[in-house]
Amino acid sequence: MKILIIEDEVDLRETIKESLLKEKYIVESAEDFTSALDKISIYDYDCILLDIMLPNGNGLDLLEELKKMGKSENVIIVSAKNSLDDKVKGLALGADDYLTKPFHIAELTARIKAVLRRKNFNGKDCIEVGNVNLNIQERSLLIGAELVHLNKKEFDILNYFMSNKDRLVTKTALAEYVWGDHIDQADNFDFIYYQIKNLRKKLDQAGAKVNIETIYGIGYKLIEK
Repeated sequence: MKILIIEDEVDLRETIKESLLKEKYIVESAEDFTSALDKISIYDYDCILLDIMLPNGNGLDLLEELKKMGKSENVIIVSAKNSLDDKVKGLALGADDYLTKPFHIAELTARIKAVLRRKNFNGKDCIEVGNVNLNIQERSLLIGAELVHLNKKEFDILNYFMSNKDRLVTKTALAEYVWGDHIDQADNFDFIYYQIKNLRKKLDQAGAKVNIETIYGIGYKLIEK
C-alpha cells in the first residue's frame, strides 16, 4: 500500500512516516502545495493524508484537484483547524475522513486501515483469487491450507497484481507502486523481473491456481487458472 503525507510540520511528518513504515507501507511525503500538486498529478496513492494549511496554498484546493482527477475518495484530512465549515467542505469534495490535531498515531493508523479496506477490499482484510488468500493486515499468504512466506517486495507485488486481476499491469506502474516515485532514477527494471521470478516459483510450488502472465515488452497480468 502506497501512502502520501502532505504536511509542512517536519516533526509530525517524520513521526507519521516512521510509524507507517513500521506498518510496511510505502510512504512518500510533500511539505508544500507545489510539491504535493506535482506528486498527485503524476502518481497514484492508496491513501493521502492532507493538511489544510500549507506553504504556497491551501489543502482544500488540492482536494478540489484530486476530485477532478477522481482520486479524492481515499483522502484523510489531518488539520489543526477544527472548523465545521472546513470539515463540511472537505467531505463534500470527497474526502473519506477528517482528523483534528493533536491526535494519537494509533488512531490515525486505524483510520488509514479503514480507508484502505473500504477502497481496495470492500471492507475486508483479505483478497481472494482462486485458492490464493492474501491477508493485507497480517501480511500473510495462504494457498489452500499452506502458509507461504513472502518477502516484503514479493507481498507488495502480489497485492498489486491481485488488486488488478485480469488487468494489464505495466512495468512502470508496478515499479512506481512497489518502489515509490524514486524509481525514475533506476537504469532498468531487471529487479522487477527477479522478484516476479521468485514469486512465480513460490506460487507454483504451493499449487496456486493463478498465473502471472508476461505481456512481452509491456508488463504482466494475473489471471485465475
